[in-house]
Amino acid sequence: MTETDDLLEIYRVMRRIRATDERCRSGLQAGEFAFSVWPPEGQEAISAGAAAALRPDDQWVTTYRCIGDAVAKGVSVEALVGEFLGTTAGTSGGRGGPMGINAPDVGLMATTGIVGAGPPIANGFAWASQLAGDDRVTIVSFGDGATSIGFVHEAMNLAAAWKLPVIFLCQNNLYGEATPVADYTATERFSDRAAGYGMPGVTVDGTDPVAVRMAMADAAARARAGDGPSMVEAVAHRLNGHYFGDPGVYVDQDRLATAKENEPVGALRTRLLGQGVDEATLMAIDAEETAAVDAAVERAKAAPVAEPDTVFEHVYAGATGPGDVVHTAPMPAAIPSGPTTDMGLASAVNAAMRQALAADPRVVILGEDIADPMGGLFKATAGLSTEFGDRVRSTPIAETAIVGAAIGASAAGMRPVAEIMFCDFLGVCMDQLANHAAKMRYMTGGNVTAPLTLRTVVGTGNGPQHSQSFEAWAMHVPGLKVVYPANAADAKGLLMACIEDPDPCVFIEGMPLLYAKMPVPDEAYSLPLGVASVPREGTDVSVIAWGPMVGTALRVADDLAEDGVSVEVVDLRTLLPLDLPTVLESVSKTRRAVVAQGSVGFAGAGAEIAAQINEHRFGQLDAPVARVAAAFTPVPHAAPLIGAHQPGHRDLEAAVRRVVG
Repeated sequence: MTETDDLLEIYRVMRRIRATDERCRSGLQAGEFAFSVWPPEGQEAISAGAAAALRPDDQWVTTYRCIGDAVAKGVSVEALVGEFLGTTAGTSGGRGGPMGINAPDVGLMATTGIVGAGPPIANGFAWASQLAGDDRVTIVSFGDGATSIGFVHEAMNLAAAWKLPVIFLCQNNLYGEATPVADYTATERFSDRAAGYGMPGVTVDGTDPVAVRMAMADAAARARAGDGPSMVEAVAHRLNGHYFGDPGVYVDQDRLATAKENEPVGALRTRLLGQGVDEATLMAIDAEETAAVDAAVERAKAAPVAEPDTVFEHVYAGATGPGDVVHTAPMPAAIPSGPTTDMGLASAVNAAMRQALAADPRVVILGEDIADPMGGLFKATAGLSTEFGDRVRSTPIAETAIVGAAIGASAAGMRPVAEIMFCDFLGVCMDQLANHAAKMRYMTGGNVTAPLTLRTVVGTGNGPQHSQSFEAWAMHVPGLKVVYPANAADAKGLLMACIEDPDPCVFIEGMPLLYAKMPVPDEAYSLPLGVASVPREGTDVSVIAWGPMVGTALRVADDLAEDGVSVEVVDLRTLLPLDLPTVLESVSKTRRAVVAQGSVGFAGAGAEIAAQINEHRFGQLDAPVARVAAAFTPVPHAAPLIGAHQPGHRDLEAAVRRVVG
């Protein structure tokens, strides 16, 4: 193809973007539609020029101002507008909406409505390509406003440190939502920041698709050669408000008028005419793209809306209703017999990851200080990087970058295990976990999944910011699974199950269990998620517990047996899926229940379990369900305060005696 042919194809893409934007805005203005949209007018050359520099198999992660990027990458207008409208023609059947356009069949891998959240995920896609040894490139688009978000810093730093094949494309439209660039940063060119990460950066005219294509082609060549990431800043004044209906009172009107005079579609048209392309050819392209967009919108409008009873589809793999996740059918979950080695939970976790790494080349491990010689703060990853090389990588101290990379890698087909050193730090990366990992399957209509495992430790005696347990946070997020083993043997089998599971799993490790040794089978094995165990049977009262509180419950049961009180202990093993049938079967037998948890009681996991027992077994209970939990305070440091905060043997024993009467 000649240069003119290339420019004609870019012009066609830009006209398609413009026609889609105009059709959406006209429909909204007329009251024909009702959805949120962020007009890309004025920035069409960035998307079209960038796409022209990519191969079809390259991957793109974008932001909610996504019309231009989506159309340029090849998403059909019918699927795009269908998603805006919430019809079954949409990319996820209306689950993702305008902020959740995903089309992996054409390489649009993820769209996020959270400002700046895309770059950490893009790193994961790029890491998967790097590990696979292919030369695919991942591009991630974000606006100038996102450069103020720490997510972007974390992602660029990690990408440079790991030499990932990713291009950071800043689409600078001169306003961070409604704030001019000069009012929120002293930076004159965002590309200057690239040097601080050790990567090249360039600023180009975002109204010139040729300039964008050249810059992106250079960055792509660098990435394919293994030389790492680049940053491209493309500057183009948007010609409409931040969102449809934005009055734009903050816009410099003189600057806007100049931008409209030099808008990119018209500028490229003039350029083509100057190169000898006749007016009739361009008019034909204009008419074809307008007609095609109009027809696509009509098809999207005509598509049926989703049936209400499909709302539970694509939350979890294979689940079609809440009962499939919360209420599981009991099944055998026995620890295998055979040779064993005495080890604590940390060593059992290490053994599970070692066996998973050996058995499945898709398994990768990442986290702070996890590679040798450190081998992790608790030595749970000791020796793994020596044995498995780059599949086990230490990261910067950047929890969002860690989880984001795990999301992208898992969506690309890997099975990452990400370590977040302490459970408290989930607060740092909760956006990536709750808004992206948990919702990936749902927002893509099941087309993209995030089968990652996040390991974390609940500390003991480490003060208010290193000792909290946030299992209730994770349980409240549809799409996540939450696992909390009570001993080393269970931990090995449950972690293996998490790694194999098609959904994102949060695996919580109690510090008191890390070095408490017990026989653990040497062979590789999995224990099914959502299946509780009953380590001690009884007839007078059921104690439902998880994590370290299971051991406390067993010791209390031993002591109370001397007084003739028969305690049945139910170890949930997993909190989500919750094995409610086993809990209810136990309570039906004993007619009394105590729920014991180590975390704060108010609005905690125990409250949900108690509510479920009351709802399903109220008429059979001989006493109200009791709860034993931590006091509603931050976790203190001083030993006397810890004793007042944390539930212990005496608290649980007293609760059981009260319930038994």
